[in-house]
Amino acid sequence: MKTISCMKIDEKLLKAYSAEEKIYQEKETIFSEGDVPAYYYQILEGVVKLNNYNEEGKEFIHNILAEGQSFGEPLLFIDKKYPLNAIALKKTKVVRLQRKNFINLIKENPKISLEINECLSYRLYYKVLMMQNMASQSPLARISGLFDYLKSYADCKDRHSFHIQLTRQQIADLTGMRVETIIRTLKKMESEGFIKIEERKIYF
Repeated sequence: MKTISCMKIDEKLLKAYSAEEKIYQEKETIFSEGDVPAYYYQILEGVVKLNNYNEEGKEFIHNILAEGQSFGEPLLFIDKKYPLNAIALKKTKVVRLQRKNFINLIKENPKISLEINECLSYRLYYKVLMMQNMASQSPLARISGLFDYLKSYADCKDRHSFHIQLTRQQIADLTGMRVETIIRTLKKMESEGFIKIEERKIYF
C-alpha cells in the first residue's frame, strides 16, 4: 500500500535551507488550532498526535505519526490557519523548516514538488475512502475503514504489521459507536483474522 504520509525530505537538504532541530517534551504542543502555519515539520524521533476538540470538549484524533513522517505541510500553500493541534505524545525531536524557506526549497527542487503533489493526492484519496466506510451501518466496515486510513500513513504492507495506537474509547469516538460495540466487533475481527490482538494491543 502506498503511504500517504510519504514526504520524507533528505535531512541534509532541509538543513541546506536553514532547517533546525527542535525537541518537544511529552504532552507539549507543537502548534495549536488557530495558529498561523509557519513551518514544515518532519519527525526524527518520537510520536505526534494531530487532534482537535468539538464544542462539547470531545476529542477527535486525526492521526498519530512517528519517525520519518511529516505533518503541517498542506497549510503552507494556502492562507488558512491550522484547523487542528499537533501534540507530542512522548519526547519528540523534529526538524522544522520555515515556511518561506520551504517554498524556496520546492521551487528549486521540482522533484520534491511533484512528490508533495502525489502525497497530497493520496491523502485526499484515502480520506474519501474512509468517509465512505464511516457512512456504513456496519461496525466492522467502519472500524476497517478507520484502520485502513491510519495504516495508509505508514509504510506497512503486511497483514497484522501495523500497530493501531488508539484506545478502545478513541476508536469509539472516531467511529461514532459505543465502546461496547467496539470491543465486541474487535473480538469478531480477531476471530475472523482481520486483526491480531496481543496484550490488548491491536495489529492490523
